[in-house]
Order: sequence, then C-alpha cells, then structure tokens
Amino acid sequence: MKFLFINGVNLNMTGVREKGVYGTETLDDINRQIAAHFDGDDCEFFQSNIEGEICTAIQAAQADGIILNAGAFTHYSYAIRDAIASVKVPVVEVHMSNVHAREEFRSKSVLSAVCKGVVLGFGKNSYILAAESFKL
Repeated sequence: MKFLFINGVNLNMTGVREKGVYGTETLDDINRQIAAHFDGDDCEFFQSNIEGEICTAIQAAQADGIILNAGAFTHYSYAIRDAIASVKVPVVEVHMSNVHAREEFRSKSVLSAVCKGVVLGFGKNSYILAAESFKL
C-alpha cells in the first residue's frame, strides 16, 4: 500500500514544544518509526505550516490513503476540509493527544465529517493505527 502522512501547523516542533503532551521524539524520529513499522509499504511524509500547501498535497496525493494530522488547522480550516472532500483518496484524521481532554476549542473538528475516521489519544501510535485501518 501507499500511504501519505501529512502533518500540519506546528508539528515540525514535535519533541520541542509541549513535551508533556507530544513527547520528546521529533517528527523525523516518529516518521522513521512509522516507515519501519510499514516496511514493505510505501510511506511518504509531508509537513507544512502553510494551509494552502496542505491542500495541494491532499489534491495531488497518489496514495491508497492519507493520514492527516492538521494540527490547529483541524479546528477552523474549511480550505483543508474542502480539499479532503474534493478527492477520492480516503483520509483518516489523526491527533497524538486526546483533544477532548484538553481545551474546549480543541474538541471541535471541521475535518472529521469528510474523513474516513478519526484516531486520537495514542501518541505517535495514532499514526500507525490510522494507517492500519486502510488494511482492514
């Protein structure tokens, strides 16, 4: 299978910011572990702090599935929502933390309704669980 893992705004700071929430491993560390877990599958990784670049990555995806952690864009990006709705490639929304146990604004996602599913609260393993869902 071919997976596209997309990480949004501020996720490039994973391992540096809010270590109690996101852990101490960098996004590169996590991506290497994901790729090792899916040895034999094609894993592509993309990160951007720019909303339009994320939309373009979704629209241009040549994958069996997209695993998307949009970061804060999750809560207000109708542009990313519309990009997801415009493609045939299924998308699973991912969050490392349990957003429902955090600030109230984090519990609202404008993306969930156009995604295949949502995986949250399992740290870096949320990405692996989301990708495994495409193999079911």
